[in-house]
Amino acid sequence: MQRLLKKYCLTTVLCALCATGTLQAAPVIPLPRPAQEQEEDSVKVSLVTFYPGSEPHNIWGHSEIRVQQGPIDLYFNYGVYEFQAPAFLWRFVLGETDYLCMPVPRFYATIGMEERRMVEQELNLPQDRAIAVRDFLWNNAQPENRVYRYKFLSDNCSTRPRDIIEMAAGEGLQYPAMGDTTVTYRDILAHYCRNYSWERFGIDLVLGWDVDTVIDQRATMFIPMLLMDAVAGATITTDSTTLPLVKATTVPIDKSTEGNVRPPTPWYLSPMAAALLVLALTLLVTGRDWKRHEVSHLFDTLLFTTGGLAGCILFFLIFFSTHEATSPNINILWLNPLLLLLAVLPWFRKARPVSRWLHALNALVVMLLMLAWPWQPQVGNFAFFPLMAALVMRSATNVWLGSQTTRGPTSSKG
Repeated sequence: MQRLLKKYCLTTVLCALCATGTLQAAPVIPLPRPAQEQEEDSVKVSLVTFYPGSEPHNIWGHSEIRVQQGPIDLYFNYGVYEFQAPAFLWRFVLGETDYLCMPVPRFYATIGMEERRMVEQELNLPQDRAIAVRDFLWNNAQPENRVYRYKFLSDNCSTRPRDIIEMAAGEGLQYPAMGDTTVTYRDILAHYCRNYSWERFGIDLVLGWDVDTVIDQRATMFIPMLLMDAVAGATITTDSTTLPLVKATTVPIDKSTEGNVRPPTPWYLSPMAAALLVLALTLLVTGRDWKRHEVSHLFDTLLFTTGGLAGCILFFLIFFSTHEATSPNINILWLNPLLLLLAVLPWFRKARPVSRWLHALNALVVMLLMLAWPWQPQVGNFAFFPLMAALVMRSATNVWLGSQTTRGPTSSKG
């Protein structure tokens, strides 16, 4: 159970709440400023896409904008943060994470990316618009302007380049027709987590039903590869002339088109395997309890403490965090801080009547949730259901056998 709780925390912090950040510390690099005397017709702007990596924070890929002009060759990265910032980890969990726009030379732009496919799409922008992008990015990268509030679905290292491209292209930008018009945020996240069942479990745990609503094509571009695909098929119209938005595509790092991903999680290490193990142990303990007409308080303490601590994480994300899509979340009905009371109260004889009442309420709510799940708006993870069944089984056992339980320590006042 401790390992399962550890997985909750890991996937919550590093995956579900950090969809497309690069998690890099901001380098201190002296950068040349574009000179006014340089030829104004030599500015080139490219969208740079790095395919998924193998770590929880980079399985979604990464986007940057490259600006070239004479000797100037800079990659503008919106996925940089300052880890040394005061209370960074606390602000990250709270949803108040500040990321930076950082221009870096090519050498720094590709550090750590050597095993990930890299695609550059030179944009077919008129020079006045390319210059406007250059000036906007340079101004945005200045210390007084470079900080922005990171949002993992709507304002990240992929949506920022999208917005800049749209600003440059203007009303003449036309994206290709969207293939799947019924896609949701969770569908997209699940696709990139297909090899990572624990990350998928964490996403399904902490993200509520807002990520299960159908989204438009523009919203899908929070994922770098989807932005790359949209740009590849887009057109731009200027002076009554329609041209492809992408002038040329190059692949400076020619690695797998699947990204540098890890193999799928073995079934025996998956969340479903862990959940079924918990359910199997619950069946064994419950069968023993009914045979002996005694409740195993120690097992219940471990089970409900783990659930209660996970519920504390959900409670915080729902009611205190400003992260996107963590509220409302139907999972709070079966994982909540009140489970901690069910872990503690049965150890005190005078509190057992209250404990049995809370167990009855818990069993009823979780059982009704399981029955009604197909009709509520939030998509769940299959591994949830064995865990919910275990909670129902132990609460029901406490209701029916609790009054007969004599084992276990009691309060000195009991």
